[in-house]
Amino acid sequence: MEHPEHLTTTIDPTTTPSRAQRRGGRTHRWRRDAVELSAVFLSVTAADLVAKLVVHGPDGPVLLAASAAALLATALFHTWWAHRHQLHGPPGPDSPAPPGGAAAAGDPGTGPLRGPLDDFEGSALWRVRTTVQDSPGSLARVCAAFAGRQVNIVSMQSHPLPTGAVDEFFVRAPRSLTRADLTALVAGAGGHDIWTGPADAHDLVDVPTHVLALATRTALDAAELPVALRQLFGQCSIRQYPGAAARGTAGVDGHVLRLPLPSGDLIELTRPQLPFTPTEFARAQALVELDTLLGPRVPDVRARLSVPAGAELTVRRADADDKAAALAMHGRCSPDTLRKRYHGPVRDADRYLDHLLNARHGQTLAVEAADGRIVALGHLMWDDDSAEVAVLVEDAWQRRGLGLDLMRRMSALALEAGVETVYAVTQSSNTGLIATMRRLAAPLDYQVEEGTLVITAHLAEAAEELPVPWQTRPGR
Repeated sequence: MEHPEHLTTTIDPTTTPSRAQRRGGRTHRWRRDAVELSAVFLSVTAADLVAKLVVHGPDGPVLLAASAAALLATALFHTWWAHRHQLHGPPGPDSPAPPGGAAAAGDPGTGPLRGPLDDFEGSALWRVRTTVQDSPGSLARVCAAFAGRQVNIVSMQSHPLPTGAVDEFFVRAPRSLTRADLTALVAGAGGHDIWTGPADAHDLVDVPTHVLALATRTALDAAELPVALRQLFGQCSIRQYPGAAARGTAGVDGHVLRLPLPSGDLIELTRPQLPFTPTEFARAQALVELDTLLGPRVPDVRARLSVPAGAELTVRRADADDKAAALAMHGRCSPDTLRKRYHGPVRDADRYLDHLLNARHGQTLAVEAADGRIVALGHLMWDDDSAEVAVLVEDAWQRRGLGLDLMRRMSALALEAGVETVYAVTQSSNTGLIATMRRLAAPLDYQVEEGTLVITAHLAEAAEELPVPWQTRPGR
């Protein structure tokens, strides 16, 4: 152990107060005490003066209340000013600088993130679907590849498979990236079976919210099931096959999805551009089960229609219960009228009604007279991403605007369901239907094959001219 005399202490003159400094400190404290004592005497004197004014003066209480209000207002103003100065004022000289010495306005770590996708006009929405291995890091590699090319992932969902996973992205990418570029980007990150396609803002709806909205529409109207399935899966073909032989064939087979019905029929969906997944099959099956559980249903919607002759007519949805009235109207129609409507032998006209009045295939509108007779029928039948329209007006009620009113209402219903094109199949000699289609104020396409005329109307450009489907309006 070392002796004390061998221990040395180093004193830093810059940190040790000198005698003059200590003497100056004592002088400073004495002056501060004197100032504080003087302030106390002045405060007592002011308080005594105020008390005498309050006690002996005629306006003492008023003066006291005014003084309290002034003090409170001063305190509130000081609080507001200090808060505003702290939030909006420039940093003081003693404020800490950002890490790395960077200014706050130019520091990308503290300011808002900006990049080439901030300008939406310089970017495009894409839907990308790829299969990846079900292993840790596989999804991270795809996300990192997107980030490396300034591709922003707007939403993402995963479809599990027995041997992997199908990941579906909605991304916003610079317009300089093409579909081939996106495919190569995902392939380089380990994805395979890649599909890419343009998307729009409607595709960005949350999937559970979208499914619940479609289920609500299906619950209200049986005719909405094909529309709901098409809006759920995009462009696809939907067919229903009757017969018990279809039992036991449910499931997913690549680009084909089959759903059995309790009646023994089979609904088949075909989507050539994109294979189905088990998750999509489960969603479709849930919608079909809901539709089956609720059974046949048609909303009770109707509107009044006044024709020039003064007869009161009602336009409403029709269903299978209207078959007898529809058959009676067939009996009052001439053979030429039935032939123009059904494009075949007149004796076969009645057998079409079971299909046309089935709400699962589309919507049928009926014009009903005051005595309950049906005098006109309009049919809107779903067909992939389009719909077929047809009109039958009893001979005695023709040329009164009923056909045009039905055509406009059906076109409005198609637009409500997201269907932007409707077509009518007729004969080139059916000048009445041709004139009705022209009065829709929509661009028309004509196609003639062996005497059969197909007129296609593009409704999006005539949306403002179409009525609200169930508003009451005068006939023409």
